[in-house]
Amino acid sequence: MNASDRTPADLLRSALAADPARPLVTYYDDATGERVELSVATFSNWVAKTANLLQDGLSAEPGERVALLLPAHWQTAVWLVACSSVGVVADVGGDPAAADHVVAGPDRLDEGLACRGERLALSLAPLGRRFPTPPAGYDDYAVEVPTQGDVFAAYAPVDPDAPALSVGGTELTGAELADRARADARRLDLASGARLLSALPYDTWEGLSAGLYAPLAAGASVVLCRNLDQLSPEDLQKRVESERVTSTLV
Repeated sequence: MNASDRTPADLLRSALAADPARPLVTYYDDATGERVELSVATFSNWVAKTANLLQDGLSAEPGERVALLLPAHWQTAVWLVACSSVGVVADVGGDPAAADHVVAGPDRLDEGLACRGERLALSLAPLGRRFPTPPAGYDDYAVEVPTQGDVFAAYAPVDPDAPALSVGGTELTGAELADRARADARRLDLASGARLLSALPYDTWEGLSAGLYAPLAAGASVVLCRNLDQLSPEDLQKRVESERVTSTLV
């Protein structure tokens, strides 16, 4: 952990400098059988491309709000850090009518149409596949993001004391978020190299912290599980063993 890191983007830069090859997010969807593992380097590349899409494609500016209508998913984790990189507020489950932009999953597309700004749709299909046809009123993230640059540079410095995240009625600055992530890492006893399995949804701070921020702050990694209730206890134990999980939150 680096005590000087004051935003999620800072935490990711420190993780990249420390060990780019280590796993950061391992994602399972037990409704589809999907498994995706992203190293720190691969995750950082997705963040850079997504931040460039935010800044250049959506013309998002620091202080604007992006409603993230997305479940616990590896691409949601990417969006959370990309928002921090640009300086926009990641409004998790936020009101799209009050947001400057919206990013919606396939089951919340109708809701997201209330946003009058730019709209991006994520299929959340295995391998990050695009929609067969872009949903009406949306651009397809999987079509737009591959052409973005692999290196991101913000046009304006990100203020660590500006709002960075809104979830469940709680709004945090980048600095508050980083401090909470480090505190949670200590509370969860996450040391460097630890593997935390989390099946908590991303609609609370606890879920976001366990599913991304605390492992990122600790130099640990997360095994992020969606639809874990479809897994038998025996298969869950096999996963814990095969993924070298050191602690679980389900």
